[in-house]
Amino acid sequence: MIKKIILFLIVFFPYNSYGLIKVDITRGNLNPLPIAVSPLAIDDNSKKEFQKILNKKNIGSEISIIVERNLKTSGLFNPLNKEAFLQKPDIANLKPRFEDWQLIKAQALITGKVTLVDEKLRVEFRLWDILAGREMMALAFTTVPTNWRRVGHIITDKVYERLTGEKGYFDTRIIYVAEEGPKTQRVKKLAIMDQDGFNNKFLTLGNELVLTPRFNRTSQMVTYLSYFRNLPRVYLLDIETGTQEVVGDFPGMTFAPRFSPDGKKIIMSFAKDGNSDIYTMDLESRVVDRITNHPSIDTSPSYSPDGKYISFNSDRSGYQQIYVMESNGKNVKRISFGNGLYGTPVWSPRGDLIAFTKLHKGKFYIGVMRTDGSGERLLTENFYQEAPSWSPNGRVLIFYRETKTDAKGEGFSAKLWSIDLTGYNERQVKTPTDASDPSWSSLLSN
Repeated sequence: MIKKIILFLIVFFPYNSYGLIKVDITRGNLNPLPIAVSPLAIDDNSKKEFQKILNKKNIGSEISIIVERNLKTSGLFNPLNKEAFLQKPDIANLKPRFEDWQLIKAQALITGKVTLVDEKLRVEFRLWDILAGREMMALAFTTVPTNWRRVGHIITDKVYERLTGEKGYFDTRIIYVAEEGPKTQRVKKLAIMDQDGFNNKFLTLGNELVLTPRFNRTSQMVTYLSYFRNLPRVYLLDIETGTQEVVGDFPGMTFAPRFSPDGKKIIMSFAKDGNSDIYTMDLESRVVDRITNHPSIDTSPSYSPDGKYISFNSDRSGYQQIYVMESNGKNVKRISFGNGLYGTPVWSPRGDLIAFTKLHKGKFYIGVMRTDGSGERLLTENFYQEAPSWSPNGRVLIFYRETKTDAKGEGFSAKLWSIDLTGYNERQVKTPTDASDPSWSSLLSN
């Protein structure tokens, strides 16, 4: 269950005041901003109490490490080595000696303190512009002590937004399919974790095959496909309560259900009368509407953020390409015209791009294109990779990548990877088991 975090605004200077520093998010990690993340100060009494509650020696340092790691993994920031810091945390939080931080080439500084107030964790933090010698932002959070990791993610989101002008993506979760066993006999469970790989939990037992979990953009609800006695079923799962519900049994093969932007419908494709078309189901009335009616195979539908359009892939041109249509199925237009086979189109939450998978000359690519098909860019290539999912701010993609097996059928693995829109900062997202079919949640703190 997501425990509430109360945010207090202490001091805030508007964006662009005093010509303060700003990070160019379009340049990837070419020039990451040097930033110092000071350990959060904590008094001895609070330290002892948190040691009892959380079994952590210094919760202030632990939270600062989360912020530091988040900033580093974004590829936009270069957290500086703490051993070079000249000021102690408690002094730096009150008033930094800017010349000391300039000596180690820091351009921005994060300071703060942690206290225990009425058995609640209270965290204050400040963001400083070292070059201008000014405070950029100061905020405070109050929550239950066990929420300390989320506080670190929320601080990162606030710093990211202040320095880039766009919302962050750190206080989020990723749902995925956890896989174990030989390739021909994989046990697949539904699993969820924080975006940095911590707090991993298995949501199903693995006695039924699960596929393609997808988050609702408006809540912590998930839809996914599961095979019950070898028959496909679409499920809804409330992450907060653990309540699971069968949406329906569908004839033939069902593929990749997704929510509409308002969360009131799911859209999917399933095979009926020997053909695969796209359908929607109203989750309240359970009324099913057929959106496409074409002799070719139509699959992988995804709504635009405003709900007015749907992207999907189809072989109606002779081989698999990406199409866009109005949400009622009218005015179908092909938008992909490059070499290769295109699949799994997913509309960005910003509304400006569509991510896709492409197979060309035996290699799989993850790429993006504008919603009219122009500006195609291939971000990464590999032996096999699939299922891109957007971060809630539309700046990062997570997907999964498989490796080949050897002559003995060994060596196979499936792992999660992420990459930003510039094509830089490709990294593996570590999971306890093999993993596939990731889906990124919206911001939890919204």
